[in-house]
Amino acid sequence: MADQPSAVVSGAAGGIGRALAEGFLEAGYRVTGVDRADQGWFAPGFDYVTLDLRDDDAVARFGAGRERLDVLVNAAGIIRRGKEFDLEVFADVVDINLTGTMRLSSACRPALARQGGGAVVNIASMLSFFGGALVPGYSASKGGIVTLTKSLAIAWAGDDIRVNAVAPGWIATPLTQALQDDPERSRTILERTPMARWGTPSDLVGPALFLASDAARFVTGTVLPVDGGYSSM
Repeated sequence: MADQPSAVVSGAAGGIGRALAEGFLEAGYRVTGVDRADQGWFAPGFDYVTLDLRDDDAVARFGAGRERLDVLVNAAGIIRRGKEFDLEVFADVVDINLTGTMRLSSACRPALARQGGGAVVNIASMLSFFGGALVPGYSASKGGIVTLTKSLAIAWAGDDIRVNAVAPGWIATPLTQALQDDPERSRTILERTPMARWGTPSDLVGPALFLASDAARFVTGTVLPVDGGYSSM
């Protein structure tokens, strides 16, 4: 379809990124998923590109190859619980989570602007607002996502590119499996979560689609918590 909207979703091989890629597919988008991992799933209307967001040249080439882009979803991210006090690990986490978001956003900006305006949806975290004792790199990178989102929203408004973020709470993904498997830690998480359950990756789809849609055409620079009420406690 010539008028089919297009979306790029990073981190699309699994977890939140995969759920968002599938959600945008179901909403009628032509989706290009990027990840440094091998593709683990296939769907009609879905393209997959292996891409390391730490590689400046590769990311620039990817962006230059986009003829049309309506939505960019920056969902790629890693966490190295307990290891991020090692400076090399810390730097790698920040490079992928934060600098990688900036690399891909900058590379895709011309394609978004070429459409007469588009939308960027970044994936922040509740740790954008709270510290994480075992994840200083992840927490710092996600805090940076919030201020990067606001900064790009201001800078790119003249191109009619809206930039917003979703801040997930405790979501059941492989990144949080160790916490899910720890009865005491899981209990304390659920006790503080008013909705009293772990979130699922699909819980992020509706908010992301909203921020990407014309329904949010006057919304930019916003960070939307999707955490079952955790940050309200």
